[in-house]
Amino acid sequence: MNQTSYIGRFAPSPSGPLHMGSLVTALGSFLQAKVNNGKWLLRIDDIDPPRIMAGAIESIQVTLKAHGLIWDDDVILQSQNSQYYEHILSQLSRQNLLYPCECTRAQIKAIGEFYSGTCRDKKQIQAPYSLRIKNQFNISQINDVRLGQLEVNSNATQEDFIVRRKDGLYAYHLASVADDINLGVTEIVRGEDLITATACQWALFKTLGKALPQCLHLPLVRSADGRKFSKQNHAPALNLNKTEENLIVALDHLNLPVPKHIPQQTQAILDWAIQAWADSTP
Repeated sequence: MNQTSYIGRFAPSPSGPLHMGSLVTALGSFLQAKVNNGKWLLRIDDIDPPRIMAGAIESIQVTLKAHGLIWDDDVILQSQNSQYYEHILSQLSRQNLLYPCECTRAQIKAIGEFYSGTCRDKKQIQAPYSLRIKNQFNISQINDVRLGQLEVNSNATQEDFIVRRKDGLYAYHLASVADDINLGVTEIVRGEDLITATACQWALFKTLGKALPQCLHLPLVRSADGRKFSKQNHAPALNLNKTEENLIVALDHLNLPVPKHIPQQTQAILDWAIQAWADSTP
């Protein structure tokens, strides 16, 4: 990759404070941007108002700064990008690639695990309805910087996925792809739990005639019972009085154990980590 044009991003949703899983993703994406002499952007995915926790947007920024993870440029808020999302929807509509869908999750689950295109050819649709894209691409493989060639569930990735929800809010795939295009993101670093989501989003990039970013999926942080660290699973918030310890734990999850001789200081740990990440990158 052209090291002068690298643009990466960390894109948390403000549904709660950052936890160790968030830190691993933030740190991995930060290190990848640094070793590529590129930009590291902070985008807040705040397109789902009912799930936004009061104060979370500020908390995310405070937490990243406390761990020495300083982003480039201004913070991007997805809630301010509605005009661009509408532009993308209009483009897809003009190409006859959207259709309304009245199906509920329960109805889809009763038929099978994946949406089968039930409403694609319906003449009359009951409100409220979502908008789905006519998915023309069956992404069965993606090439990951860390993991190599990955097989993905083609049943999931050939779905006509939702781009605007029944409640009128923009869907995750649409907003994420639109913003990555708009920001010129060249590589997306995220957790391994989003591999299928990446494949779906690759289909949308292709539909819009845009070049695919590179992707790098990081190992998940799991609790003792095997569940991934997430806000839904009530993962504890990062303790800002233990930032150095947090970084060391996060780096361990990234298979970069910090040597004992490295000073227990945030910047010293990050300086070592940038070099170690560069040395370990294929």
